Amino acid sequence: MTPESEIFSNVSRETIHDLERYQELLLAWTKTINLIAPSTADDVWTRHIADSAQLYKLIPNGSQSVTDIGSGAGLPGIVLAIIDKFRDQKLQFTLIESDQRKAAFLRTVSRKLKLSITVLPARIEAVDLQRADVLTARALAPLQTLLLFGNSLLHSEGTALFLKGRTYQNELALAQQTWNFQYKLHHSGTDPDSRILEIRDIKRGQ
Repeated sequence: MTPESEIFSNVSRETIHDLERYQELLLAWTKTINLIAPSTADDVWTRHIADSAQLYKLIPNGSQSVTDIGSGAGLPGIVLAIIDKFRDQKLQFTLIESDQRKAAFLRTVSRKLKLSITVLPARIEAVDLQRADVLTARALAPLQTLLLFGNSLLHSEGTALFLKGRTYQNELALAQQTWNFQYKLHHSGTDPDSRILEIRDIKRGQ
């Protein structure tokens, strides 16, 4: 079994169908607004959808709310909401995206696929939200900045899930200079050089 097929091994046909519909919308809107890099348009399923989907298995049991920051094209927020749609967990998703055109795309996808999400077209620093059980982000900012957001948006016993590329070790070292936190590293199923950072207990350093 390939890593990608393992990511979708417990996913229903209905989920795959909705993910394919999302992929179609993503490619259609990318023709007019910059949702994904043009160089990745021919490999959306692996580079973006599977990469985002692998986070779902790391969402702790009993979680009720997920906040996705800098959602952009809905990666990973939309993908996770699609997977959750056909599961028993029934999470409430909040997607924060300051770009109005991208926020319009997220609302369109949510409406067409009947997803349980709220889209906030605002800067992350400006939102006033109830703290989430899970915080997610992909290709948004250095870890130090993500921890700052997590400190204000994540429940004290919550979990942050951040997709990081090959610079993850440097980012961890820099973040540990100013923040205290517990973390686990998970191998990415789509890129051997990437890692998923599972982070808890975020506190400002002394």
